[in-house]
Amino acid sequence: MSEAEEGLRERLTNRGEDTLGKLAQDLLDNPLISGALSRAFEAREKAAAAQEVAMGALNIPSAADIERLTRRLRSVSQRLEGLEDGIDRIEHSLGRLGGSEAIERRLGEIEEQLTALGRQVAELGERLPGGPAPIPVSQERLRVEEGPGSGPAGASARRGPRSARARSGHSAG
Repeated sequence: MSEAEEGLRERLTNRGEDTLGKLAQDLLDNPLISGALSRAFEAREKAAAAQEVAMGALNIPSAADIERLTRRLRSVSQRLEGLEDGIDRIEHSLGRLGGSEAIERRLGEIEEQLTALGRQVAELGERLPGGPAPIPVSQERLRVEEGPGSGPAGASARRGPRSARARSGHSAG
C-alpha cells in the first residue's frame, strides 16, 4: 500500500473512533438511557439474588458456592502435597539411617571408640609425672543403685542438720 492510502485509512479509523466515542458519550449523558441502564443492572442483581435463593431452597449450590468450594479444595490439595513432601523427606532420611539395626551397630562402634580413648587417656595420665591416679577399668561404668541415703530423705541427711531459722524460711543475711 502506498503512503497516501495508509494515511487515508488512518484518518478514517480515527474519525470513526471519535464518532463512536461521541455517540456513546451522548447516549450515557441522556437521562432516559442512563436510567434504563441503571434499572436493567438493578433487575439483573435482583434476578441473581432470587436465583441464588431459589437454588438454596432446592439445595443446589450457586456459582459462588462452587467457587468457594473450589478455592477450599485447592487449599486442601496444596496442604496435602506439602504433607506428602514432608513424609517423603522423612522416608528418605530413615532410608539413609538404615533402621534401628544400623543405629545399634553405630552406637556399639562409638562405645568401643570411647573405651579405647579412655584407655589412651589413662595411659597418658600414667606417663605424666605426679598425675592423678587412673580410674580402674572395673569402676569406669559403675551403676549407682538406689538404697539407703538416696532420694530426698537421704539427700537431706547428707546435707546435715539445718538451723531453726533455715527451716522457718528466713535466710540469714
